[in-house]
Amino acid sequence: MLTQAVIRTDDVPPRDRFAFWQECMTRTMAPMEMSAPRPGEFRARKRLLYLDDITLWPTDPGSSRYRRTPRLIRRSDPGLLHMTLVLPGSGTIRVDHAGHRSVNEPYDLYFLDTSRPYDVCSDDERRLVGVGVEIPRSRLGAVGDGALTGVLGRRISGRRGFGGLLTRFLTQLSEESDTYRSSDAPRLNGVLLDLVTGPISHELDSQAALPPQTRDRHLVLAVRSFVGRHFRDPGLTARTVAAAHHVSPRQLHRLFQPEGVTVAGLIHHQRLEQARRFLADPALAAAPVHTIATRSGFTAPAHFSRSFRTAYGTSPTDYRRSALRHTTALPGPGPDAG
Repeated sequence: MLTQAVIRTDDVPPRDRFAFWQECMTRTMAPMEMSAPRPGEFRARKRLLYLDDITLWPTDPGSSRYRRTPRLIRRSDPGLLHMTLVLPGSGTIRVDHAGHRSVNEPYDLYFLDTSRPYDVCSDDERRLVGVGVEIPRSRLGAVGDGALTGVLGRRISGRRGFGGLLTRFLTQLSEESDTYRSSDAPRLNGVLLDLVTGPISHELDSQAALPPQTRDRHLVLAVRSFVGRHFRDPGLTARTVAAAHHVSPRQLHRLFQPEGVTVAGLIHHQRLEQARRFLADPALAAAPVHTIATRSGFTAPAHFSRSFRTAYGTSPTDYRRSALRHTTALPGPGPDAG
């Protein structure tokens, strides 16, 4: 299991809870002036996940305000880039930082630099539900302090593009942290760092300033996500994927060589897996095999049958018969679902 700790204000007497939370936030981020509408009733919970020098912390404190002042910065500066992903159930969060003001709602992201003053507060008295991330600013490499000014305090979408990839990763890691071992922390650290620099570089249009290896990993993630959304389109090919990402087919092939799979192979695999799931679904038992193939992205039934047999060692019909023999008919999605 990943190294982690759980912090709850319920573990201390009510009169000490807000001061306890302030001390916890100081240790996690940096010293801040904090206030709450009703500090005597304040409650909060935070889970700290340690990924080497990056800390990820799902949290849900009550309505509160956090101010990092020049005086506090002079007293102590850990040199961190902080990121918050706002999650459903949270009230809106107002951010005033680095000359930018934003109002953030569920599935928004925003960044703070602990070396600069900021003012973050809830816009109502609802809880602040989200995931915080603390990254040493030195880990950002070529994305320097000057470039960061353009993104600090801004509202960034966590629903699409690199922001969407980051949201899915943080959500999955937060919810399933117990499925990872402590030895996975360095790998998760690298993945998270790459995903965080993605929306930053996109917002700043500074891809040229990033190391080539990081740019390549970003593009691999983007291509995989694109294929996952569009593989059922029979017109999807490696060439159309390359065009959608503004690279040549040769560049795309070079990019995926370390992955051990071609883009055409990735598309083909996604289509086969979709067809296999449909064939095993009792709700689709009456759908002809050729319909399953078509709606999974295949254009030729004979080619689909040969490919399926090569991949799974049996024909689509025999696979369906075997799969349905061991299941009970339950309602499920139609071939157009997903």
